[in-house]
Amino acid sequence: MTEINILSRLKALSTQAREIFSTINTQEQLADFEIQFLSKKSEIGQISKNLKTCSPEEKREIGQALAGFRSEFVEAFAEKKEILEAAALNEKLREEKIDVTQQFPVKHGSMHPISHVQRQVEQIFTSMGFEIADGPEIESEWHNFDALNIPASHPARDMQDTFWISKKSENPDENFVLRTQTSDVQIRKMREHGAPIRLIAPGRVFRNEDVDATHDAVFYQVEGLLIDKNISLAHLKGTIETMLSQLFERETTVRLRPGYFPFVEPGFEVDFSCALCGGQGCKTCKNTGWIEFMGAGMVHPNVLKNCDIDSTEFSGFAFGFGLTRLAMMKYGIGDIRLLSSPKIEFLSQF
Repeated sequence: MTEINILSRLKALSTQAREIFSTINTQEQLADFEIQFLSKKSEIGQISKNLKTCSPEEKREIGQALAGFRSEFVEAFAEKKEILEAAALNEKLREEKIDVTQQFPVKHGSMHPISHVQRQVEQIFTSMGFEIADGPEIESEWHNFDALNIPASHPARDMQDTFWISKKSENPDENFVLRTQTSDVQIRKMREHGAPIRLIAPGRVFRNEDVDATHDAVFYQVEGLLIDKNISLAHLKGTIETMLSQLFERETTVRLRPGYFPFVEPGFEVDFSCALCGGQGCKTCKNTGWIEFMGAGMVHPNVLKNCDIDSTEFSGFAFGFGLTRLAMMKYGIGDIRLLSSPKIEFLSQF
């Protein structure tokens, strides 16, 4: 191709490029323009590539024409690219913007069934003048066992089969265990405040259990204590009947059967009339009309002595029941493991 033909072709390409460039409105069209007129594979690129075969005079004329083409369209291309990119970004921001005034349906959470029952139990006992007490879950051996009249040689320790944190010292104050009951809170409060005193201690406890539908290694418990002058078993029985009647919203009868617990004397197993059948007998109460509920009794003089309380002047009762089991009974939950699971289908019922 002669110099005249090349210059003529460059002029025609410039005219064509101006016409196409004036119609570009999108980034895709701009990319096509770049390929057609500005890339190495374009016709302009091929002319530039073949310029080395031309004579010096041709190189000067054609080179000037190529430079004019590039100076016109490379700068215009960069400006158009910036404009289109800004427009695309603005469009994306409009699409992705968040309307902070828009209202969405609110999914309300609910209280865990154990928390439901614990709150009810606390309200009932506080209405009777009891305070709510708390204590550490990692407890010293002395508070968890010795102070409760359970020395190191006592078989009750084997029955509880506890989780020890450390057990290297002969001094029970220096050994620590995951508490097996919240009775340790009673010890701490009696030593701190003396008598009279009345409290309940709800909280989590730990025992080495084989986990199944009715047993778990971690569960919730409520321990109760009342120390004052002239306290008898009648006060214990009346307190428990009042609590259960209010909890189940029906009159509930309690019976006491002899039972052994190291920290009370005398000790009792406490049953209450089945709330499902009204004491007539059903599957839940094994057709007896009664449901085993908790252990209780009059506080052992040794426990009072360990807490610097004069057992000749003061007496009292103590009791302990499983808050987890109570929640299962109240709501008809058949598997204790559901209470520690994160299953929304189960928890959303409450």
